[in-house]
Amino acid sequence: MRSRFLIVVGALAGVMVSGGWLLEAGFHGARRGGNGARVFSQVLERIGRDYVDSMPAAQVYQKAIDGMLHELRDPHSVFLPPDRLRRLTESTTGTYVGLGVQIDIRDGWITIIAPLPGSPAERSGIQPGDRLVAVDGQSTHGWTQEEATAALHGVPGTTVQVLIERPGVEKRIPFLLSRREIHVRSVRHAALLSPGVGYVETAVFSDSTARELRQAIDTLRAQGMRTLVLDLRNDPGGLLSQGVAVADLFLTPGDAVVTMRGRIPGSTHQFVDDVAGPWPDLGLIVLVNGGTASASEIVAGALQDHDRALIVGTPSYGKGSAQTLFHLDGAALKLTTALWYTPSGRSINRRRPRVDETDEDASEVADKDSIVPKAAYHTDAGRVVFGGGGIAPDVVVADSAAGAADVALQQAIGPKLAVFRDALTADALAYKAAHPVSSPDVRITSAMREDLWTQMRAHGVALDRRTFDQMSPAIDRWLRNEIVRYELGPDAAFRLLLQTDTTVLTALDLAKRARNTRDLVLHPTPSPDPRGAVTDRAGDRSEDRAPIR
Repeated sequence: MRSRFLIVVGALAGVMVSGGWLLEAGFHGARRGGNGARVFSQVLERIGRDYVDSMPAAQVYQKAIDGMLHELRDPHSVFLPPDRLRRLTESTTGTYVGLGVQIDIRDGWITIIAPLPGSPAERSGIQPGDRLVAVDGQSTHGWTQEEATAALHGVPGTTVQVLIERPGVEKRIPFLLSRREIHVRSVRHAALLSPGVGYVETAVFSDSTARELRQAIDTLRAQGMRTLVLDLRNDPGGLLSQGVAVADLFLTPGDAVVTMRGRIPGSTHQFVDDVAGPWPDLGLIVLVNGGTASASEIVAGALQDHDRALIVGTPSYGKGSAQTLFHLDGAALKLTTALWYTPSGRSINRRRPRVDETDEDASEVADKDSIVPKAAYHTDAGRVVFGGGGIAPDVVVADSAAGAADVALQQAIGPKLAVFRDALTADALAYKAAHPVSSPDVRITSAMREDLWTQMRAHGVALDRRTFDQMSPAIDRWLRNEIVRYELGPDAAFRLLLQTDTTVLTALDLAKRARNTRDLVLHPTPSPDPRGAVTDRAGDRSEDRAPIR
C-alpha cells in the first residue's frame, strides 16, 4: 500500500521540480495510463478532503518528492532541504562561519577534540579535552552534534558566549568568541614516513583539494621524498572538477582522466589531461578501501589504468555515477545525470538498489548483482583490470593482528561501545590533568589500566575481568591513542595510529623494495608484514577469488 501511494504521489514531484513543461510534455506525451494530471489532481483532492488525518498541502508535496526519488531506487538522487543543502555546500567548499572546533560527544556533553589552527577557538585558548557545558547560557548536556553545530555557526563577526570545563581546573572558564569564516583543509595529514617516502591523506574533494595537495607534495619533495603514499581511504569524494585536477597532477598530457555519459545535452564529456605533471619521476602508491568513493575513485581509476600508481588496500565503494545540483527555492535536488568511465572504458559502479527491507525483490536484486560476471579491461601496459564493484587494488591487504584484536574488543563490548569510549576519554582526561605528556611514547602501566577498569565500571560497561585482561594489548593501544589525542593533539594521535596501520606499512615495504617508478607499479613485490598483515598480488588472482581481508 505504501509503495503504491508513493508511486502515485511521486508524479507531483516532477511538476514541482521541473515546472509546467513536464506537466504538459510528460503527461500529454504518455500513451498509456490515461490522463495522469487529472488522476493525480483527483487523488490530491481526495487526500485533502477525505483522508482520516488532516495533512497540510506542503507535507503532501514533500511526500510526493520523497516518494518519486525513492522509486528511482538511486541512493544518490536526493532532495536537499535548506539545512542539508547548507551542509553539502560547506563540505564542497570546505568553508563555514563558526569558531573552528572539532567536537564529539562524551558522557552526554560536547567535548572539544581539537581547535583548528588559527581559528577563534585556538586563539582564545580553548584546548583539546575541554568540555563545552553551555552556549549563550544554555546547557549543552544531551545535545547532538547537529544541535551544537547550529548553535556555534552563524554570521561573521557575531559573538557567542561559551562556558568550558577543563580537566584539572576547579572552576568553569567563560569565553567570548567572535565567529568568522573557517576553511577546513581537505589535506589533513602530510609527513615523511621514512627517508624518501612521504604520506599525504585527503579527507574530501572540496574546491581546494588539488591546490592543497600540490603544496603538500612540494613541501615533502623539498624534504627528499621520492615516493608518495596518497591515502584516499574513507575519502567520500566530492567535486568532479577536483577529481580531474588531482589526477592531472600525476598524468601525462593527452592521457584520458574520465568520461562522463548521460542523456541530457552537455552531460557526455571526456576529460583529458592537457598539462604536464610537476613530478614525472615521483613514485606513487594510492591507498583505497570501502570508504573510497566518487571523485577519489576517479583518481584511483585513472592512475591505475595509465599504470601511473600502484593501488593498495581493499576494493573501493563503487560509486560510478555523477550528480547535478538543481537549486529550487532555497533547497536543491541532487540528481544523478551521468555515469562515468575510467580511461580503459570500465564502469566501477556497484549496484545499490534503494529498496525497502520489506520489498520481496530486495534480496533477489542483491543476489543477482553478486553473481554478475565482471568485464575485463586492460591498462596501458596490458594489465587486466575489471569493471563493476569499485576499484580493485593491485595489492590487497588483509587486516593485521592488531586490527583483528580491535574488532574482537568491539564485539566483546557490544552495544556499550559508545559508553566505553566515554570511559576511555574520561580516563585520558583525568590522566592529562595529573600527568603532562610531551611524547607520544606513553607507557600504559597496570595502575593506568586499573583506573580505566574503574571508569568502565562507573559507566556501566559490563566487560568481565578475564576478557578485559586478555584484551589488554588492544585496550592499552586505545588508551594510549586517547591520551595522546588529548595531550598532544589529533596529528600526534594520527601518527601513532600509522605505526600499526597494516596498509601503510605494506605501502612502505613496497616502496622500499621497488627499483624504480615503473617497477613499483608493474612488478610490486609484497611480503608478509611483520605485524601480522597478509598481502596478495591482486593481478595473480583468478577473477572469482575473493579479496583477502
